[in-house]
Amino acid sequence: MGRGKIEIKRIENRTNRQVTYSKRRAGIVKKAQELTVLCDAEVSLLMVSSTGRIHEYISPCSTHKNLYDRYQQASGTNLWQPHYERMQETMKKLKEINNKLRKEIRQRNGEDLDELNFQQLCGLEQNMEKSVEGVRNRKFHVITTSTDTYKKKIKNHEETHNSLRREFEEGDADFRLPSVDFEGDYQSTIGFANGNPQIFAVRWQPKLQSNIQDEEAYGSYGLSLV
Repeated sequence: MGRGKIEIKRIENRTNRQVTYSKRRAGIVKKAQELTVLCDAEVSLLMVSSTGRIHEYISPCSTHKNLYDRYQQASGTNLWQPHYERMQETMKKLKEINNKLRKEIRQRNGEDLDELNFQQLCGLEQNMEKSVEGVRNRKFHVITTSTDTYKKKIKNHEETHNSLRREFEEGDADFRLPSVDFEGDYQSTIGFANGNPQIFAVRWQPKLQSNIQDEEAYGSYGLSLV
């Protein structure tokens, strides 16, 4: 029995359609490779499946662009002209948008206002007021945030200072400044305590006691400032 003829129409079953595509794609690629080797032909093959996947084959000695250029020369058609025209249209639209935005910027700077009517000027004024309000709100937010941050830093420094001070006082509870009994001017000492230290000379003068009970004891000395 001969092989039955397959009717060429779309395969409705998705799985069967994908399997058939994979098998025949492999067969077409194999035929293209054979043509390249046996006939020394330059073959460019491009396939796109129903799922959007692209499969291609190009002869090792050529590139797609070279074959497209040769096709344009042989057929007298320009494959890139439609794409170039679309690019020109896109560029034209972008230039118009750019010019419009530049004009709006100049108007916001107080330029090119002669073409605007009363309603347009009122609208521009409202937009400017909204912009100023937005800038002020942002500025107030930045100032508030910075103030809160500095307050937290100051509070942390105060807590650290108080903690170190308590540790110092607890650790040096027995520490006392030595007291000196001297005769003379106390103003320099008071000024030193008030934060105004002064450099002064001290002279020790022996003062004999009238009633010395112990001959080996040291005599007391009087202290006077010079």
